[in-house]
Amino acid sequence: ILFCPTNERHVKANAREYNDKFRYADNRIKTSKYNIFTFLPVNLFEQFQRVAKAYFVVLLILQLIPEISSLSWFTTIVPLVLVLAITAIKDATDDFFRHKSDQQVNNRQSQVLIRGSLQSEKWMNVRVGDIVKLENNQFVAADILLLCSSEPYGLCYIETAELDGETNLKVRQALSVTSDLGDVSKLMDFDGEVICEPPNNKLDKFTGTLLWKDSKYSLDNEKMLLRGCVLRNTEWCFGMVIFAGLQTKLMQNCGKTKFKRTSIDKLMNTLVLWMRETIFAFLTCMGVVLAIGNTIWETWIGRKFEVFLPWEQFKNSAVFSGFLTFWSYIIILNTVVPISLYVSVEVLRLGHSFFINWDQKIYHDQTDTSAEARTTTLTEELGQVEFIFSDKTGTLTQNIMVFRKCSINGQTYGMISH
Repeated sequence: ILFCPTNERHVKANAREYNDKFRYADNRIKTSKYNIFTFLPVNLFEQFQRVAKAYFVVLLILQLIPEISSLSWFTTIVPLVLVLAITAIKDATDDFFRHKSDQQVNNRQSQVLIRGSLQSEKWMNVRVGDIVKLENNQFVAADILLLCSSEPYGLCYIETAELDGETNLKVRQALSVTSDLGDVSKLMDFDGEVICEPPNNKLDKFTGTLLWKDSKYSLDNEKMLLRGCVLRNTEWCFGMVIFAGLQTKLMQNCGKTKFKRTSIDKLMNTLVLWMRETIFAFLTCMGVVLAIGNTIWETWIGRKFEVFLPWEQFKNSAVFSGFLTFWSYIIILNTVVPISLYVSVEVLRLGHSFFINWDQKIYHDQTDTSAEARTTTLTEELGQVEFIFSDKTGTLTQNIMVFRKCSINGQTYGMISH
């Protein structure tokens, strides 16, 4: 197995066996966080990063010790399991839709030059070094080097809205030496090798060199079609896959799916931490006082009732009895932190996401599109937006502007506003 140096990448056209030696990523993408085997441990780990849940687990462990527990462990485990289950169901639902979206993208069809003919392949089966054909209004399946197109001089036009939000078309142009490779037979014989930079997230930068017919040709970003772009106003074009799947610039910018916390979560964590310190001090003081009181009572008075109320075997002294009493009161007084608060918050988030989906005021009639809460864990963040920044007029006007009025040499033309 060969490995490329970390500062360069070698890709040869129409040579899958050669490119496979470098173990490049395939074109399958994955934005989901869990699978069947990792869901339970990973989700529980994420949930227990919330201080209150870890706090209640510690109390639950104490309640499982019969010598100190004066309350049934059901009083803690039932609401705790309920909170964990509701959150897990919400997270599983969100991740299911991520899996569904990934599957839909991975199963899109693309035309790939294989064994001398164009064949329909799923996006996830496209590999580095393949030559693919794009047609007008098609999404680009991977980061590809433009070889030729239906336009003169190897020109093509792309829309990069999914990359940078801009709807205006951008021009890309192939190298002059490859711009006449518009025939499948010529492309089948193309054996150029590209040496370029390793995968990175810089959308506006690409440096590389094409080696072909004992000559070297410089490559830059103006000759690349990035994954997520759409081919516009161009009948067709051919390109060579340089980066695929998770190594494309689009996916490099996406990063790993993280466990996100809302402002309310952070506030609740802070409050619980503060309350925990206060509660701990309160419990410690009260527990110590009550434990001392129990020790004194057992020493002076309790021993007189040993005939009627004998000590259990593990209670071999009044001091040890006071020690057990201390932990019993720790359990009894823990209810000042209501776990029901977390149940209420999780239920409200779920209900809020449904109301967003059902809201007719944010329904778009022209495209028959309703609002969709893609995650049920961040909906309350919408109510905490303080500033909205817009970079240009086109963002607000959708690049649709109507002439109203102008003045030329003192003469007014156009509609007169009232």
